[in-house]
Amino acid sequence: MLQILEPGQIVTTQSTQLDCEVGPLIGGGGQGEVYRATLAGKPVALKWYLPRAATQLQRNSIESLIKKGAPNNRFLWPIDIVTSLTGLGYGYIMPLREGTYRGLVDLMKRRIDPTFRVLATAGFELAHSFLQLHSKGLCYRDISFGNLFLNPESGEILICDNDNVAIDGDTTAGILGTPRFMAPEVVRGEAMPSTQTDLYSLAVLLFYLFTVHHPLEGQRELAIHSFDLPAMTHLYGLEPLFIFHPTDSSNRPVRGYHDNAIDSWPIYPRFLRDLFTKAFTTGVTDPCHGRVREGEWRSAMVRLRDSICYCQHCGIENFYDREFLQAGAEAQAPCWSCQTQIRFPFRIRTARSIVILNHDSQLYPHHIDDQRLYDFSAPIASVSRHPQNPNLWGLKNLSPEPWSFRTSTDPTPIPVPPGRSVTLASGTRINFGKCEGEVRC
Repeated sequence: MLQILEPGQIVTTQSTQLDCEVGPLIGGGGQGEVYRATLAGKPVALKWYLPRAATQLQRNSIESLIKKGAPNNRFLWPIDIVTSLTGLGYGYIMPLREGTYRGLVDLMKRRIDPTFRVLATAGFELAHSFLQLHSKGLCYRDISFGNLFLNPESGEILICDNDNVAIDGDTTAGILGTPRFMAPEVVRGEAMPSTQTDLYSLAVLLFYLFTVHHPLEGQRELAIHSFDLPAMTHLYGLEPLFIFHPTDSSNRPVRGYHDNAIDSWPIYPRFLRDLFTKAFTTGVTDPCHGRVREGEWRSAMVRLRDSICYCQHCGIENFYDREFLQAGAEAQAPCWSCQTQIRFPFRIRTARSIVILNHDSQLYPHHIDDQRLYDFSAPIASVSRHPQNPNLWGLKNLSPEPWSFRTSTDPTPIPVPPGRSVTLASGTRINFGKCEGEVRC
């Protein structure tokens, strides 16, 4: 690749007039090249535009984004414009991505194999971050797995290529999105990117995250002999049909070609499958009112985390599916990996949550306080094993506040000071102060 800038070259920030030293080339694309750089002794990333992309309109857009500021710290957001005294053109600096993050393309190619807890955490962070972006009156326009990075150990995400973010409703921007992720009305040429089309792209991205497959690629894809622009327009725009559509089975995934979708879809609890079904049925036919909102995804991802349980035979993550059990099933489906019937551990029900109490489960402020929405700042409780009796498990108070509990046979409240534990037993009710939770098995 022909580099625009050279290592050691100095560019200057627009607002502070600080020198920024160019380092090695990281990568490039259709708009420009990205370099590692150093600003005031700290590492940053530097994007420098190719001459054809370095328009005044683009520069105005970047300056507007810098002024607005990042929606949250998950966005590798433009910090400052940079220019060079040795030639024309400009670029901008942004935070540098840490080496622990991997591209979602690595997930698609199975080069990383994150846990369900990591995937649910990543799904939450994606939904939460795009909610923050949209609440500022902005749309991303090009949500796809090429613009996202994942920490495969924690589920934390980073969102790059934010220089294409625009004000919602702006029709002057040229980018329409990435094929396969664009909303059907954009594919058909009936709409420009907006927060509404972002919602469709987000749903596609989440479906990829959990199934490593596209929601519209089933039997109809296999029937296409030449996957050219007219074929893609037909599949993704003119006649988009969800592969798991509840009443139309004409685009079902085919064994031997779409195994990821076939194998992964039954693993997830009904509430998540219902959301995906809504996203790719009513969300396709009624884009104005039928799409799944960021807040719905956010709530579902937290619930998915709380539903994780481990197979007692093989140790693989499964999910507690209470809708399946409430529908009249005598028992939940067996472990998806080893087919052993799952024995669920204790679970605790509060006013807003049901949390499976695995050996590594934790409760957070949002589990016990309606005012602390999705607060993962610090755990307030953790499951712990009795130090003398390994067959006894308890819920340890990690908060600074005292609790109390009552057993199913004794209504007398027993105090649980910080650092102490409540033995897990069915029917035990724990008063956390803000709410009460009941333990069940």
